[in-house]
Amino acid sequence: MQSNNDFVAWFRSIVPYVNEFRGKTFVVVFDGEIILDKCSAEFFRDLNLLVNLGVKLVVVHGIYPQIRTKIKEANLYLKYIKGQCVTDAAILKLIKETVGQIRIEIEALLSMGLSKPPMANSTICIANGNYITARPIGIVNGVDLMFTGEVRKIDMSAIRDRLDQGEMVLLSPLGYSRIGEVFSLTPENVAIEVATSLKADKLIFLMDTPNIGRKSHGELNKSLNELTLSEARILLSNLENKDFRLSKETKKYLSCAIQACVGGVDRIHLISRLIDGAMLQELFTHKGVGCMISRGSLWTFRSAEIDDVGGILQLIEPLGNEGVLAGRDRKLIEIEIDQFLVLEHDNMIIGCAALNHFLGTNIGELTCLAIHSDYRNKGCGDSLFRHIKMRAKRLGIKKLIVLTTKASHWFTERGFNEISVEDLPKIKQGKYNYKRRSKIFIRNI
Repeated sequence: MQSNNDFVAWFRSIVPYVNEFRGKTFVVVFDGEIILDKCSAEFFRDLNLLVNLGVKLVVVHGIYPQIRTKIKEANLYLKYIKGQCVTDAAILKLIKETVGQIRIEIEALLSMGLSKPPMANSTICIANGNYITARPIGIVNGVDLMFTGEVRKIDMSAIRDRLDQGEMVLLSPLGYSRIGEVFSLTPENVAIEVATSLKADKLIFLMDTPNIGRKSHGELNKSLNELTLSEARILLSNLENKDFRLSKETKKYLSCAIQACVGGVDRIHLISRLIDGAMLQELFTHKGVGCMISRGSLWTFRSAEIDDVGGILQLIEPLGNEGVLAGRDRKLIEIEIDQFLVLEHDNMIIGCAALNHFLGTNIGELTCLAIHSDYRNKGCGDSLFRHIKMRAKRLGIKKLIVLTTKASHWFTERGFNEISVEDLPKIKQGKYNYKRRSKIFIRNI
């Protein structure tokens, strides 16, 4: 932090996320590469940190690089049928050994995180057990996959009991049948089934790709930092038509995200494990560092409520200090709250505008049009302006005026024409601030 002000601003920025995530259920899934990473200790401290902040956390681990090494050392080989591994008794034995070894390593890393800052003197219990009932996939293309299985049932009540006790639940890619058989599962299958059964608030995939960028020549022209379920489906369809190119891993996790979304998970995050603190950056900053897939649109226009006063004030205060907007204190915003519209992105107010109707006339005034600095020049102002016009038409307003000191060009580009103070409604003329000398514009709607 460069100054105390930077620290204060940073701290204030994360508090809403801390409040929002407390008591929520997250499922985090990663493959075995993360355990081999030299920065793995930091990642597991971050998991501990989430639990200490009140998140109910289920962690699902994979074993791919470790089991690949063991199979090679044993002079065995893996056979795949339509992307499914054939697991015979010899390979299953190695899988069980590998799972046991990795679980011990993970529990050691989670325990180490409790002895050092910022987790010193905290205690977190790690729960595990036979929570997963599995069944064999069976025969595919005439080949018996033997001990390769899929999730049949999750013991949700047992997992919820552990989470409610403040424990972190650690799940391995193994499942058990009712006759005592053990089946090899994929961590993605386990994570999706657990997240959908729990109706988890977030499902987080840690990926090995350095980022989730793309090269495209198709019609879908937007960043991959966020997608709705329908947009993700379109993107995956375009990938199949070779209009877009993504890594094989990203394509796999995008398909997993769609499956989880359909199953009822509200937010799925695809994050690169190669970014230091990627999970914290994705969760505790509004921009994030990965790709978030949501069941519905993250954008909402609505009438402001009294609880929105703080968010509105945060938007307009900096602009008031710069002289862009006329100053408004909290009390005045509370009085005028019914005049405001707000634009939310993922439950955060990132834009606002107000409409003042001069009673007895067909004239209204657009005021307090403000957009968060991270979202300017992205069409948010135009969207708010359209919604203000729709509200004005419902109120019988036919002319819209605006006073501005800095944004004359923005309004003239949208059909406003400059007028004089004498052209204002009488009630507004008496309130005109000659010290600000704002320019006045009007347009028909």
